[in-house]
Amino acid sequence: MRARTIQAQTVERARILILKADGKPIDDIAALIGMNRKSVMLCLKKYKEGGVENALFDAPGRGRNAEITDDEKTWIINIACKKPTDFGYAAETWTYAKLTAHVNLTAEASGYTRLSTVNKSTVHKILDDAEIKPFRINYYCEQRDPDFDRKMHNVLLVYKQLSMQFDKNGQLVPFEDDEAVHVLSYDEKPGVQAISTTSDDLLPNGSNGAIQRDYEYKRLGTVSLLTAIDLQTGEAIPLVSETHNSKDYIKFLRILDDKYPAGDKIRIVLDNLKVHTSVETRRFLATLPGRFEFVFTPKHGSWLNLVEGFFSKMTRQMLRGIRVKTKEELISRIHRYFDEVNEHPVVYHWKYKLDDVDITEEIGTDTLLLEQSS
Repeated sequence: MRARTIQAQTVERARILILKADGKPIDDIAALIGMNRKSVMLCLKKYKEGGVENALFDAPGRGRNAEITDDEKTWIINIACKKPTDFGYAAETWTYAKLTAHVNLTAEASGYTRLSTVNKSTVHKILDDAEIKPFRINYYCEQRDPDFDRKMHNVLLVYKQLSMQFDKNGQLVPFEDDEAVHVLSYDEKPGVQAISTTSDDLLPNGSNGAIQRDYEYKRLGTVSLLTAIDLQTGEAIPLVSETHNSKDYIKFLRILDDKYPAGDKIRIVLDNLKVHTSVETRRFLATLPGRFEFVFTPKHGSWLNLVEGFFSKMTRQMLRGIRVKTKEELISRIHRYFDEVNEHPVVYHWKYKLDDVDITEEIGTDTLLLEQSS
């Protein structure tokens, strides 16, 4: 009985090889012989690995061959490391289900017949072992400023020299009469939305421990927030505007000019936004020669600007989830937040990479003379 079974098995395998040589597809071969697709593919895989003898007969004592070879794993990983769009699909990233379906569909034509029936969990394991996550996007910031390192070093030099103005107890050492330089970190936060609810919030009570809010809302418009942080006192200085242009920026510079004693220098760390260097801005600065000087962060270097930390804190503490009845209420609450912050101002200190900065270097500043305008 055993001999006849082995003989029949050998005949079936031989028929598989003959039918495949005649160009029959796998599904047709399985139907003609009366066995499942997986058994047909296993026979063809053994033929590919060791020829006719290997396909027809089981070698004694060899045990079961590895179902998925390193070459097959590499083929799957190579697909996972490309985008679905490279294969004509609409999706931006793979899901395990979509990737497995693509592997099943294209495996035979690519010479990896065994993978025509590989399942999702196996594909998942192969990618996990290779630490490939084709469904995930990690963002980074491309360095597009060829002068990035020099500009970054210049900003850090501002912070290094600034740190020397504080004593060991963290108290600001008073200016000498001829050395008054006020250092500020400045940026804008445009598009702050005024949003109102369509129904009143339900406050926490015995049955609900959280605020209950209707999903529907109404947009009332946006405002722009222009802000500077005094890096010596911690004071936050706001200007809320309906627009975000050179006129608004100049209005803010006027606020700073009125705030600090005449004759003192105002040094501002900021990005190189067009309105900061516009002809209109330069014309205004020409009326106050020597009053302002600017230290520009490199392109895509906003993380170097300390005011970004203030904006992040403000979003967490006040703006997230805010609902107002009017845009004017939003403006009022923003000003109220600044009043609260300035009751107990916090001085922002920069520490990252300051040990590499030579305190004796001269800071490179720009006074934005009118003739420098492009």
